[in-house]
Amino acid sequence: MSDEQVKEILDRVLTWPRERQQDAAALLMLIEEHDRSPYRLNDQQAAEVERRRADTTAETLTLAQLDDRLRNLGI
Repeated sequence: MSDEQVKEILDRVLTWPRERQQDAAALLMLIEEHDRSPYRLNDQQAAEVERRRADTTAETLTLAQLDDRLRNLGI
């Protein structure tokens, strides 16, 4: 995406309703915050994440189930 395309999109955002502009700003701030994080996956770690995401037989937990397990561990 070119700089001009980005500028056009950002200019259009200013025509959106105020609440939507705030949503867009919040998302952009999250992106900036993410970029400041010192934590990065190396190539091997990223490959492992992709491998695990592709495994359709892996056990998954709902957030409630994870909360229960952590609570049982005293965390």
